[in-house]
Amino acid sequence: MVEVRPSSPNPPQPDPSGQTPLIGSGAGGRLNLLLSHTNWRDEHWADCLPRLLEPMGVHAWTVHSGRQATDLIKKVRVDIAVVDLSLPLDEQSDNAGQAATAAAEEAGVRLLELLTRLPSRPPTLVVKRRRTRREDTRELNHALRAGAFAVIERPVNLETLLQVMRRVLCRHYADRWPSPPAPPSSS
Repeated sequence: MVEVRPSSPNPPQPDPSGQTPLIGSGAGGRLNLLLSHTNWRDEHWADCLPRLLEPMGVHAWTVHSGRQATDLIKKVRVDIAVVDLSLPLDEQSDNAGQAATAAAEEAGVRLLELLTRLPSRPPTLVVKRRRTRREDTRELNHALRAGAFAVIERPVNLETLLQVMRRVLCRHYADRWPSPPAPPSSS
C-alpha cells in the first residue's frame, strides 16, 4: 500500500476507536485539496501551492499516481481536486524521462471518472498537456464529460490557478469553507 502524506506538517490524527474516519471530516476540518501532478519538468506551481494555501487552513494532499489518488479518496473527504491528465497509474521507479505506457496515460482520466462517482462530487480543475489538436480535443472532451470546473493548460501559471480556485470557492462554497459532512444518525 502506498502511503500518502499531507503537504501540511500537522495531519489529522486517526480515530482512537480503530475505525478509519474520513480525514478532515471532524471538527476543525477545513478544506481538503487533492493535488495530483507528475514530477516531470519544472512544475514549481505544485510545490508552491500547498505552502501558499496552508496558512488559510487548506490541507493539500499531493499524489503522484492514480493508485495514490485512489487510496487517498478512500480516506479523505476531497473538497477540490486538481487532476493532472498525465498522471501515471503507478509511481515510476524508472527515470522520469522515459515514455509512459498507454495505460499510465489514462490514469488522469480514470481519476476524473472516480471523482464523478463520489457521493459528494468535488469541483475539479483539470491540468492538461499540450499535444496534437486531436489529442487536445479528446482530453478536453473527457474533462467536460466528467464535469470539470476548469481546464488549465500546461505550463501552469500559479496566479491563474489561484484565481480559478477562488472562483470555485465563490461558486461552490459561497465564499466559505466547506462544512464537514453531518455525522451519521444513530437510529
